[in-house]
Amino acid sequence: MTTSDPKEALLDAALLHVVFDGWSEATFDAAIADTDIDPALARALCPRGAVDLAVAYHKRGDAEMLARFHEEDLGTLRYSEKVAALVRFRLEAAEDKEAVRRGSTLFSLPQYAATGAQLIWDTCDAIWNALGDTSDDVNWYTKRMTLSAVYGSTVLYWLGDESEGNEATWAFLDRRIENVMQFEKAKAQFRKSPLGKLAEGPLGLLGRIKAPTARTNMPGQWKS
Repeated sequence: MTTSDPKEALLDAALLHVVFDGWSEATFDAAIADTDIDPALARALCPRGAVDLAVAYHKRGDAEMLARFHEEDLGTLRYSEKVAALVRFRLEAAEDKEAVRRGSTLFSLPQYAATGAQLIWDTCDAIWNALGDTSDDVNWYTKRMTLSAVYGSTVLYWLGDESEGNEATWAFLDRRIENVMQFEKAKAQFRKSPLGKLAEGPLGLLGRIKAPTARTNMPGQWKS
């Protein structure tokens, strides 16, 4: 990818080295050398070096997922199928499994685990927003928490998938999405029950308390 954006140029260069050195200082230094970008500028753009490039790589995938979503005609799909399609678009946007695998290793480290969790949350938030989610109560959180678990498990499955066209991964994803829809159905039935109606008051209050910041912040959000 040719770009005039120095951070994007650093990312493109880094991807050639990640397979060998991971998202490391060695990769960051090699990207600087390959692009001839001033080291001071590179460090200003990426204070944490390759960690910030790994974050940029993930966000690039989110942007490509959304771009494909707007290009594709998903009008005939059921809602659950649209969710699955977006998760699939996101994984296919990654392309380089080794870069993702190295990123998973990086974000499993204690000092970067919060950043990794935030990235997954943001991806799932982008998916729900793309599908027009209008929830503004506790459901805003449960939808994103549930999809984050689905997305995370699917990524791990995909990394080890050697089937033709990753067909095993897509089947795995469909099963996980079906589990989510069963959960949502059970949740709706609970709301209609006497116990659910009794719980509406406290849960509604929680939604009103959290909703104003929900669309931009995860509970206890950290800065990456």
